[in-house]
Amino acid sequence: MADRDIAFAQFVTAKGDGLQRTAYLLCGDWHRAEDLTQVTFTKLYRQWPKLTDREALDGYARKVLVRTFLSERRLGWFRREHVTAEHEDAADRGIGQPEDRMMLLAALARVPKGQRAVLVLRYWEDLSIEDTARLLECSEGTVKSQAARGLQALRTLLDVTPLSPRRGA
Repeated sequence: MADRDIAFAQFVTAKGDGLQRTAYLLCGDWHRAEDLTQVTFTKLYRQWPKLTDREALDGYARKVLVRTFLSERRLGWFRREHVTAEHEDAADRGIGQPEDRMMLLAALARVPKGQRAVLVLRYWEDLSIEDTARLLECSEGTVKSQAARGLQALRTLLDVTPLSPRRGA
């Protein structure tokens, strides 16, 4: 096995689970998340010899994953999204055991794709507005508005009223 293949295999081993969890949050289905992750790693492997900045690999992999997710309609080979009330294998992955988390994931799957991508990057991946904008190749204002709309959509789907700050406190 060549040194570059060993380095790639180590990267996949180290980052695979995290990318797959992010993919799951984006698409709401573990099987599709596996497909998205596999496509992401295939694309990364093709570019691997050209990727010299090893410090930026995490961000680049995340960018490829999100772009693959956002372009899946154009590609036509991923199946369409089907929201279900059950996440049969969520407990196996250590995600969603509490009922509230399952409701949140089901609601997240119903948020429009662009807003969902912003929510996942901002609040799951904990990226800044600037980093999210750079990754999605849009303006910071777009990130802010998509985040606000996505959070509002989640609140509506979950029938949650945001907490307002107390006056005089």
